[in-house]
Amino acid sequence: MKLVTLAAVVRCGHDGRVQNAASQTWVRAAGGPVLVDADPERRPIAGCPNIGPTMKPCTTTLAVSAGYSSWLRIDGRRIVLSNLDGLTDGTVPGTVHYTVRDPGQGLAGADA
Repeated sequence: MKLVTLAAVVRCGHDGRVQNAASQTWVRAAGGPVLVDADPERRPIAGCPNIGPTMKPCTTTLAVSAGYSSWLRIDGRRIVLSNLDGLTDGTVPGTVHYTVRDPGQGLAGADA
């Protein structure tokens, strides 16, 4: 698994793009800050095409269910790995996941 940076492409299951933010900037991989615990949560999602009369597009990421390192930490916070997975607030509730399409760098990796 690769370390996920601010430059990562994270998308909802409908292909909306998660707008990443990094809460730390001093540890970097390939020039970009490495994301840490809670960075992927409560992030806005832009361009989710899940639109219709009874459909709610994904607009926000919810809690991470997988993708934090058990071993590697930055300032006590777990780093985010490319196996990141969590739910969004889109319909059908509890079924739409967000995942990493590109970690933003291809050099640094780690085991969970």
